[in-house]
Amino acid sequence: MKILVIDDEDDIRRISRLALERVGGMEVADAANGAEGIEKAVSGAPDAILLDVMMPERDGPETLSLLKGDPRTAHIPVIFLTAKAMAPEVERLRALGAKGVLTKPFDPMSLAASVRAILGAG
Repeated sequence: MKILVIDDEDDIRRISRLALERVGGMEVADAANGAEGIEKAVSGAPDAILLDVMMPERDGPETLSLLKGDPRTAHIPVIFLTAKAMAPEVERLRALGAKGVLTKPFDPMSLAASVRAILGAG
């Protein structure tokens, strides 16, 4: 399974990569912002995207809207990563088209299992 992690925080990208590759056996690409993430989603055809909600310039919801509006990326499930996991925020993100929402900080040992559970991939 190929996962694209889009997050402006270096530490989150690094921890996500380690957790998904070493614990989850997944292939991981990452991007530091929405524009780079969209480029990598088009060129890399990931099976899913982990997308930070709060990023400078183009935030997660705007990036999701652009991904959903492009026929090359519209089918890719997106899971938001957010520190604001209150019920209204989770509902809002799901209404935008997110497949799921994971909270930060997350447990690196269970990240891959959480992603698989949201995607229905065991």
